[in-house]
Amino acid sequence: MRYRLIDSPVGPLTLAVNGDGVLCGVYAEGQKYYPDAAALGVRDDAVAEDAVVQLTGYFAGVRTAFDLPLAPRGTAFQRRVWQALTGIPAGETRSYGEIAAALGSPGASRAVGAATGRNPISIIVPCHRLVGASGSLTGYAGGIERKRWLLDHEAAGVQREGVLMREDGHAGAGGDPERIA
Repeated sequence: MRYRLIDSPVGPLTLAVNGDGVLCGVYAEGQKYYPDAAALGVRDDAVAEDAVVQLTGYFAGVRTAFDLPLAPRGTAFQRRVWQALTGIPAGETRSYGEIAAALGSPGASRAVGAATGRNPISIIVPCHRLVGASGSLTGYAGGIERKRWLLDHEAAGVQREGVLMREDGHAGAGGDPERIA
């Protein structure tokens, strides 16, 4: 394992890669289940360059999705939950129950919550997009303040995208004709 540290609007992030150089962790400072130093391996500020570029674009508001090979470590159920999270578009949320139902286990919302809490690739695997059944912000391993910031950031980006380009492909009033990717 190797890792690097980057600055972000939500605080320092640790990006970890496995022996093949594939991203297996994105951790916020103080995050629950943050790995110990031995598990992170050796610091190498040259790893995960694609992730750094894409995260930079995300935080700049010009990227709403990620296209990276990922290697999260977890149980088969946890990996199914994490895969389901990647299908939630930026600017949208789903409830734990909705994800459980989508996985064919409608009574497993607590298990979905537990799996989400163990998500090792935060932000890129968007566990922050899960909310309580009432729409309320519920637990987040990186802290509720970060969750709120990420959701607000994405909502603003989706709003900006709507202003820049109408659905018919023409620029909105005073907008630039380029879409935000």
